[in-house]
Amino acid sequence: MDEDAFNISVRKYLKVVGVTSQREIEKAVRDAVAAGTISDTDTLNAKMTLDIGPIALHYVIDGKIDLR
Repeated sequence: MDEDAFNISVRKYLKVVGVTSQREIEKAVRDAVAAGTISDTDTLNAKMTLDIGPIALHYVIDGKIDLR
């Protein structure tokens, strides 16, 4: 395995995941605030799941997103 190529590939993937996730979270939060579903001072519980079947990787990251 080429460690440098592997590292670059993982970083590219994580960049796409990060940028896309942020965009989707921001849109969903703005829509929910506008609809009155949540308050703009709420704290949201969040969960991200990483699954890679061929290597049996299943990893869950729990966190909070503060809107205030």
